[in-house]
Amino acid sequence: MFVQHTIESAPAASRPLMESTVRHLGHLPDAVSRLAESPEMLRGFLQASALFEGSTLDPLAREVVVMVIAARHRCRVCLAMHTGRLRELKADAALITALRTGAPPTDPRLAALRDFTLRVLATSGEVPDHEMAEFVAAGFTRRNALEVVLGIGTYTMSTLANRMVGA
Repeated sequence: MFVQHTIESAPAASRPLMESTVRHLGHLPDAVSRLAESPEMLRGFLQASALFEGSTLDPLAREVVVMVIAARHRCRVCLAMHTGRLRELKADAALITALRTGAPPTDPRLAALRDFTLRVLATSGEVPDHEMAEFVAAGFTRRNALEVVLGIGTYTMSTLANRMVGA
């Protein structure tokens, strides 16, 4: 069982990361308190997450990628946190339900993003040219395609670690 650290009980190298998270979110998420066991893991996730958040994918598109990974890995904490984020973005309830259950969204652009994300996973990145063309035709760019890979990496790391630590 992994410890749910406080800032005081965490390894010294995790403390500034936890303090920064509290300043950013206003609270210390359970996942962060448990990932703090490894300052390297916590720093890696926070840095990768910041990079993904700074990508050219719009906020809703980023959440689609996150939810595809969270649903695929059945990460309860990720599904809950990112459902909350979708609600903050005023996402349609039907979209949230579709993403939580792994169903395709009704919005064609977001469905294309979901399908592309799953295809990247299924092919280990060897997405056929015609499928890349379909992704671009849905309104995304080749840069976005690489940003999807960044999101997959970031949230695969997060979901696997969250499940391991029992967050």
